Amino acid sequence: MSQIKLFSGSSSRYLADKIAQAFGNPLGNSILQKFSDGEMAPYYEESVRGCDVFIIQSTFPPADNFLELLLMVDAAKRASAKSVTLVVPYFGYARQDRKDKPRVAIGAKLLANLVGASGAGRLMTCDLHADQIQGFFDIPVDHLDGASIFVPYLRSLDLDNIIFASPDVGGMKRTRRYASFFAADMVVCDKHRERANEIAAMQLIGDVTGKDVILVDDLIDTGGTITKAAKLLMDKGAKSVRAVCTHPILSGSAYDNIEKSVLKELVVTDTIPVKESKKIKVLSVANLFAKAIRKIHDHESISSLFIK
Repeated sequence: MSQIKLFSGSSSRYLADKIAQAFGNPLGNSILQKFSDGEMAPYYEESVRGCDVFIIQSTFPPADNFLELLLMVDAAKRASAKSVTLVVPYFGYARQDRKDKPRVAIGAKLLANLVGASGAGRLMTCDLHADQIQGFFDIPVDHLDGASIFVPYLRSLDLDNIIFASPDVGGMKRTRRYASFFAADMVVCDKHRERANEIAAMQLIGDVTGKDVILVDDLIDTGGTITKAAKLLMDKGAKSVRAVCTHPILSGSAYDNIEKSVLKELVVTDTIPVKESKKIKVLSVANLFAKAIRKIHDHESISSLFIK
């Protein structure tokens, strides 16, 4: 069987180190050279000829992170790597998955095309904004489930009156899955936006009186939706409100919004680096991705990594 080599992009080294440690292989040596105008030129300091190469990099802003990843793929293919798999814990631009108004780009599809054009043979990611984005790619996509990390933690809290809440109608399917693991009910916070990152109105569909509520979402950006939903739930009689969000983008005034909110706790993963905060608990995806990399290299099914 061919040798496996793990490499990291510059923005996800903190996570790649943990994945490599969990996998049991050290990270390979690569350098990101930059010209004075900012142009990037990554290169490998060791041979990858005939190797199965896994490149770890989340594509959160700036867009340079995505371009660096594509350049690393091209460099590996031109250095005669046997295969190149992208390990992208957070796949950016996934919110642009459809035309929701006239004259807009479908960014997720465009980036999927660029991944295919780069020569990558496979993509591994976690909790895409919409499951159907997998169909944008013409290469295999291993879509890992953040529930396998969050559910054991939520069970450890041993909450008596747990109920799950979706912060919007679009997240109902994801929230219903979480509720099924606990044989619990779910409610929906129906929101209306007038423009991006600004909520005009929100109302609750369901009853949360005396309940320990868990809000479920794939990502948290400014924190506006989650914190407003948490306040609505508490106003409607909830005993406590926590939130689980896989990808902590946390832009703008997000940290301040969370600290001032009624949320008891925000539980996220380390797909994106997070600043220290009293209300934010970070769970690592390193072991999950390390196991998936091993199974893919050994040509084994990854279904055992999904929580039942």
